[in-house]
Amino acid sequence: MKYKTLILEKKEYVYLKRILNISGYANDDVVRKSLLKLTEELKTANILDEEKMPKDVVRFNSVVTLKSNKGWERVLEVVIPQDKDLSLNKISILTPMGAALFGYSKGDIVDWDFPGGKQKLKIVDVTISESLKGLDVVI
Repeated sequence: MKYKTLILEKKEYVYLKRILNISGYANDDVVRKSLLKLTEELKTANILDEEKMPKDVVRFNSVVTLKSNKGWERVLEVVIPQDKDLSLNKISILTPMGAALFGYSKGDIVDWDFPGGKQKLKIVDVTISESLKGLDVVI
């Protein structure tokens, strides 16, 4: 791990903790395990102010290029739950993939359990697709 721990922006951390508390009762076992693992990782996360956030950390509205040890490559955007749209490759933070990536950075290898089994994902690139100002309304 590049930064030795997850890195989260303060407002995003507060919002994420809030939605994790609400969604902690997911019906799907794999989703529930992913959200519990993310909750555990948040306990040791480094929480930063917006101006101190590294540009290569996966956060809300991050477009992430991934390579899997299973041979596929994909570009996804991690979004708040109400903005998910699989047709546009926008995945919710409350999915196993969204939970796996959040707070990690470019170059990190993430080892996670997914519905299709355990995978190692390399984060090849991270960019922010749009302003995070919309998150302030939700928080």
